[in-house]
Amino acid sequence: MVGIGYDMHRLEAGESLILGGVRFDTDYGTVAHSDGDVLIHSVIDAILGALGKGDIGDYFPDTDAKWKNVDSTILLDEVIKMVENENCKIVNIDFTIVTEKPKIGPHKSKLKSKMAELCKVNENQINVKATTNEKRGFIGREEGIVVLSICQLERKD
Repeated sequence: MVGIGYDMHRLEAGESLILGGVRFDTDYGTVAHSDGDVLIHSVIDAILGALGKGDIGDYFPDTDAKWKNVDSTILLDEVIKMVENENCKIVNIDFTIVTEKPKIGPHKSKLKSKMAELCKVNENQINVKATTNEKRGFIGREEGIVVLSICQLERKD
């Protein structure tokens, strides 16, 4: 079972930047209803897709005050419980962060480690990639960040 996830958030001065549960030391961050963790949101959608269970908005809608400023690791934990309840396990998760800033390369190992911990898998089951948008579009103008994810699940024996 395979699912694909995508999420995008605007970047603005004065906001916090959290990716994969890791807080970045920047003077800008994502604009969002929750904590704006675009990486976790994308991974949640990939997992839900693999389960055939819709998308993040079906479970944690941004129209519900309950999720205002919520820590996205809490949302991911709920989705990991869904994987377990469906008698499945994560085979691997691969994601690509598309942003001009911050540079992701120096943070890859920390992101990989944190996402493995949050998803309750080994680090070799998580892959982190990063790229820029070659100074094109809203990402190139440093106005946003995108994450694309894919997750493979399998039934437990």
